[in-house]
Amino acid sequence: MKSIRFVALGGALALGLAACSGGGAGAGNDDESGAAADPSELTIGVAMPTETSERWIADGDAVKSQLEEAGYTVDLQYAADDIPTQSQQIDQMITKGADLLIVASIDGTALANQLQAAADAGIPVIAYDRLINGTENVDFYVTFDNYNVGVQQATSLLVGLGLLNADGTEGTATGPFNIELFAGSLDDNNAHFFYQGAMDTLQPYIDEGTLVVKSGQTDIEQVATLRWLQETAQKRMEDLLTSSYSDGSKVNGVLSPYDGISRGIITALQNAGYGATIDAGLPVVTGQDAEIASVKLIQDGTQFSTIFKDTRKLAEQAVISAESFLEGEEPEANDTESYDNGVKVVPSFLLESDIVYADNIQSLLIDSGYWTAEEVAAGQSD
Repeated sequence: MKSIRFVALGGALALGLAACSGGGAGAGNDDESGAAADPSELTIGVAMPTETSERWIADGDAVKSQLEEAGYTVDLQYAADDIPTQSQQIDQMITKGADLLIVASIDGTALANQLQAAADAGIPVIAYDRLINGTENVDFYVTFDNYNVGVQQATSLLVGLGLLNADGTEGTATGPFNIELFAGSLDDNNAHFFYQGAMDTLQPYIDEGTLVVKSGQTDIEQVATLRWLQETAQKRMEDLLTSSYSDGSKVNGVLSPYDGISRGIITALQNAGYGATIDAGLPVVTGQDAEIASVKLIQDGTQFSTIFKDTRKLAEQAVISAESFLEGEEPEANDTESYDNGVKVVPSFLLESDIVYADNIQSLLIDSGYWTAEEVAAGQSD
């Protein structure tokens, strides 16, 4: 498991934070003497979707460690990508008297009953990276600018094909290039933002014929990958090669929304004889999350790019937002328009992400302490 090197939180997370009473989330901000409750008297429930993804392990570790640094007791639970398990875990957090919940949902529409119970108990709920839909009982959302992540994924595909330079200027390539499109899981709200940002960027090139989706599959329902699973993506890529490229034509690029999906796509392409690296004929494949196995592939010239979303910063923002609620205040939002969950527009704090190419692994990932040079070279975390 990766050992996260945390971003310093500074004075905002020092001892002496004002918070809800240790007698329960609905009991108010002060104890019976009128003094602010000590953070050590408060419990924060953290619900994460799965431990099968390196990214979510890192998120869970980061949130737990930074909350504990601030003095809180943390109940961290992983749900093995099983919706009933996550629902049960959140029910138990509420029953045990959690003072606040931080939830990265598996299915953004499946937690209405749990969040109603939290609201009835006066427990604030922060949606973590994945928006929770169909309920008024989500109080805040911390995430990255997910539409822009999609723009960055599509931009990196265009850079890899030579249609754009890394600085955004026009490249020398003219095409046409055959591409295929992949999206994430339809029950994850983020998947829709990623895909919309990507398609808004790619559509002009598709319309003019510079990019050709030979399979004709461009709707998100056609290209989605349930639960973001690598093996599901590999099977779909294999099927695409059989159905759309049996005439001897080649795939030149693949839009992939996540590194695990990327590795499945790459495996299918290599098994079909495309070569081991991009220089040897492998198509340009994008990604997301800067997982160490994919960072190694980028360094080796196998995967072209990924999107780096620094989980340390996301965890930091979740802690800052939690602290605000527990002081009886509203967290600072920098977006109050974009994230409509079908019942309300959820106030949000959006963080920025970066495109990782082979030539900036050092500056973005190693110099920042996210991965070490040794981890990148080995393709696995210490």
